[in-house]
Amino acid sequence: MKLKTLALALSVSLFVYNCSSDSKEELEENATEQETNNDTDDTTEDNDTTTNDDTTARVTYNNTVRDIMANNCTRCHGSPTTNGAPFPLLNFDQVSSRSARIISRMNNQAAPMPPRGLVSTSIRAQMDQWRADGLLEN
Repeated sequence: MKLKTLALALSVSLFVYNCSSDSKEELEENATEQETNNDTDDTTEDNDTTTNDDTTARVTYNNTVRDIMANNCTRCHGSPTTNGAPFPLLNFDQVSSRSARIISRMNNQAAPMPPRGLVSTSIRAQMDQWRADGLLEN
């Protein structure tokens, strides 16, 4: 019985370690990239000269979600998958078919994805909007 408990504890420890093995430098680099992307997005929105009455642009996979996945998920959910990720998230079909699970984990404080912690509120809102808009590709 002790051997089973020890094996289980070791397995859980390895899983947790693999999902949280980002170095401090990698985390800081990702944070800087996200801030840069957010600054670019803000600038783009301010320079939009279209006369669309709808003030909220539709979120699509190609214009928003693909970059969110690339910046936050594909380090583990790539091809091949790493750190125990069970599936890749590299294209529209893979992401849209798992959208409910992805959004749930992005909002899960106890077991967030990515494992380093919750993504920003704006990213979570964009993912929620993508789902509400009908999981559009283009």
